Amino acid sequence: MPPAMHPRLLEPAWDGRLLRVSAHTDAALRVAIDGCPFVALTANADGWALLDMPFSPTGKDSVCIRIATDSVAGDLTVQVFGITFGKPGIRTCSEYRPLIAPMGSAERLVPIDAQPMQREVAIVVPVYNNADAVRRCLDSVLAHTTGPSRLIVIDDASPDAAIAPLLDRYRGIAGVGIFANRRNLGFTATVNRGIELAGRADVVLLNADTEVAANWLTGLRRALHAQADVATVTAVSDNAGAFSVPELEKENPIPTCWSFAQAARAIFQNAGLAYPQLPTGNGFCMLIRRDVIDAIGLFDVEAFPQGYGEENDFCQRACAAGYRHLIAGNVFVAHARSLSFGDARRESLGRSGMEVLRKRWPRYEADVGATLFSFERLVLDWRLRRLYADAAGHSPLPRALRFARNADPLRDSGYDIWMLIPRDDAMTLTSPNGETVESMDAAAFDARACADWLQRHAIERVDIGDDVDATVATMLETQAGRLGIAIRVSNRAAADFVARMSASTQPSFSGRAR
Repeated sequence: MPPAMHPRLLEPAWDGRLLRVSAHTDAALRVAIDGCPFVALTANADGWALLDMPFSPTGKDSVCIRIATDSVAGDLTVQVFGITFGKPGIRTCSEYRPLIAPMGSAERLVPIDAQPMQREVAIVVPVYNNADAVRRCLDSVLAHTTGPSRLIVIDDASPDAAIAPLLDRYRGIAGVGIFANRRNLGFTATVNRGIELAGRADVVLLNADTEVAANWLTGLRRALHAQADVATVTAVSDNAGAFSVPELEKENPIPTCWSFAQAARAIFQNAGLAYPQLPTGNGFCMLIRRDVIDAIGLFDVEAFPQGYGEENDFCQRACAAGYRHLIAGNVFVAHARSLSFGDARRESLGRSGMEVLRKRWPRYEADVGATLFSFERLVLDWRLRRLYADAAGHSPLPRALRFARNADPLRDSGYDIWMLIPRDDAMTLTSPNGETVESMDAAAFDARACADWLQRHAIERVDIGDDVDATVATMLETQAGRLGIAIRVSNRAAADFVARMSASTQPSFSGRAR
């Protein structure tokens, strides 16, 4: 019997950014960070596995790394060590699961001169059969959409008799337009009609088999306005192919201890804002900049009459014009995925669409492969994997930021109350448990810092207390209004100003489905 083959002892090295691990060339290395699986690596011809880590996935300066590899004989070698970002060398470490934190400079925040809530957004929902799914989709949009927006619903001559009376229920609601094709035009032509009906607004394409939650459109808007050359922003989902999280190309059930609304809020608070980039978006929930539509035109109806490739072709045309496409990892949308067609029909349409894409864009698949496992995407999946693993001990509530001199927050059972407190010439942000999260010199707490804190900590409401610094209060009011965050004040003198600032953050729909 031949002797068992044992893997060579791992020899990790860390230069402050690049992790190098010595291993057999046939070894598969499983890397975990702070107790949660991060990525699988293979060694190169020189016997080194490399992982470039430009920023901390956890948001903490130091993390614990666990690397395991199997031998041919099935033996397991494990190495556990600690690293500090920006500091060479490794250290001893014990595995633990600290809370994840914002990623700081790695995150793409809305520039201070951008107005993400200023432009109107048209939400285009093509409808074909499946009345129950349509009802859930439309009701969720009406319940959870804020900011200047319109809802455009187009029935593509559905044979389902339940569709027409269902859509009639939504007629007359302010901001809602119900339309019907006289004959079946197909998905792509119906989408194009919706884009044309949108006028000068930016456009969200939203499948009728989706469900949205709080902050969905606000999150998409912020990602779109994070950089001027962003053409589209796509949400993540439980079931949307390459946009599925935390495991791509799989159907990912949310933790059983959470509702969909809780899962969406937990992701909004913890996914981070390092928006991964791909050469395409996904039309199940995709926000498109109007300037891009003007520059490259509508979707190609002739090549993709039933969809399945039309948004990929559109996005490739946008790339050719110098634009980019981002994943809003903090916007979670439930997706039943292609209820209008059976599996066989869906697969056939997918193959046909891919054939066209390969002819038009020979580099498309290679470009997707080169970016699909970017470090930003690995980080996003890790953070959500970690979030799901810890779900049982976490009941996500909306976060309210209270600015007051009194460190004892008002009780509000529906919110986690964060405090912004002036202390000894410093501005200090504390979490609901009283822990200091951020602190800086009061003179340095300007509009940029204020906006960054509001975004990075996923604040959903700003409360202004009495007897506070008027300059800081006005700054908070202005930045909250700019970012689509609700504002509540106890100072009567500020009420008129705040009402004006927050008008654009209120729901566009004056009614609800009956």
